[in-house]
Amino acid sequence: MTRRIQTFDPEKWLQQIFTARVAEKGGVVRRAVRDVEARIGRTRLELEVRRRGYHLAECGGQFIIVCDPRPIQLVC
Repeated sequence: MTRRIQTFDPEKWLQQIFTARVAEKGGVVRRAVRDVEARIGRTRLELEVRRRGYHLAECGGQFIIVCDPRPIQLVC
């Protein structure tokens, strides 16, 4: 039996996040902190979010990415 070795491409993973329909419409995308840290690291995610002018929050083990550059207001 031949085993296939899968390589992980961090750039492709990031691209999939930001080309999702909800992201392209200016919506909100969530990813588990543990997955981000294991795959690309929190610093890389933060850099990409900043580059795009979006917003990043962390709560309850999730990263919340607001895919809209307009200012946000936390209500409560």
